[in-house]
Amino acid sequence: MLFVGDDWAEDHHDVEVMDSSGLRLAKARLPEGVAGMVRLHAMIGQALGDDVDAEDIAARVKIGIETDRGPWVQALVAAGYTVYSVNPLQAARYRERLALSGAKSDAADAHMLADMVRTDSHQLRPIAGDSAEAEAVKVVTRMHKTLIWERTRAGQRLRHALREYFPAALVAFEDLDAGDSLELLAKAPDPAAAAKLSGSQISAALKRARRRDIPTKAAAIQAALRTEQLGQPDVVTAAYAATVRALVALLGTLNEQVKALQGQVEDHFGRHPAAETILSQPGLGVVLGARVLAEFGDDHDRYASAKARKNYAGTSPITRASGKKRAVMARFVHNDRLVDALITQAFSALKASPGARAYYDRQRARGANHSAALRQLANRLVGILHGCLKTNTLYDETTAWSHHLNEAAA
Repeated sequence: MLFVGDDWAEDHHDVEVMDSSGLRLAKARLPEGVAGMVRLHAMIGQALGDDVDAEDIAARVKIGIETDRGPWVQALVAAGYTVYSVNPLQAARYRERLALSGAKSDAADAHMLADMVRTDSHQLRPIAGDSAEAEAVKVVTRMHKTLIWERTRAGQRLRHALREYFPAALVAFEDLDAGDSLELLAKAPDPAAAAKLSGSQISAALKRARRRDIPTKAAAIQAALRTEQLGQPDVVTAAYAATVRALVALLGTLNEQVKALQGQVEDHFGRHPAAETILSQPGLGVVLGARVLAEFGDDHDRYASAKARKNYAGTSPITRASGKKRAVMARFVHNDRLVDALITQAFSALKASPGARAYYDRQRARGANHSAALRQLANRLVGILHGCLKTNTLYDETTAWSHHLNEAAA
């Protein structure tokens, strides 16, 4: 058996090869890329010898590294090694077991990772073998969600800037990142210019944004822009107007790219074999379903049970018990993107599924607040999704909630 610790950086990898007794067999600093990977294979091959079959490599070589993505990790998996993605927090705690002085170096971290895999590999999870289709869905869905978050931040910055020098705009425009609001703010980013906007200009912007009841809305916007308001000196107003133009341009670009990436999300997700099963779940549409698939992955061996999937999702509670004290609490360490999608699904399922609504109402009747009841519903829905994916069956309302409906009837 060989155990390899790989402390990675942007342009190099510190690597140590260790045997079953903890003896260091080799160590080196390898460059990122093909040349480094060739040298790593040579180090491992020299330590293994010539009498090892390709089928035995996965059983004989275990590698610990503090990441689960990137070309280097994909090359390790493709070579047949068993690769463990070590959480940096786990690595930090393990480092404290070996040295209390606080000393740290890349070579020492490589040694620590190799020793960690040697002694505690049974506690670590090998990197799952997700399909290329699932990886593609993950790439586009994560960037789509990231751009939405960036759009929200830019919108908040725009709102803050307008509040400082142009409060009437906040009254006139309900949705600052909408197309008509951005068009009018680009034309008139300061109070004086906005007061000169004609009704036809405002109506034209509303028409291009496909608004309804355009005359009424145009009159309301014009009236709000022409009301008296507290302002700033001209030079300060001009400075704020320049920042608003930049934010408006940024929001316009983000709107375009979010829409373009949504098409990519729908396209990649629609081609995945599990798409039909995921879309059958209550509260999941194409975009939300794609996010759930991307964060869970599609390796059938990753989750040994529904409980394992719930634990990874972060929807299942954790118990802290010591002596006479016992507390059950929500998990605060989780995948934010996955939890966001699952909680949104649970909220949507309240209307889409009578069983989900009844389950939520029972949690509220037991004294749980809205967030706790929604989290418990999300946990239940994760279990239902796990069963559907494992058996390759579509969601059925009666089957999914029969156990809970029978308990309620009793």
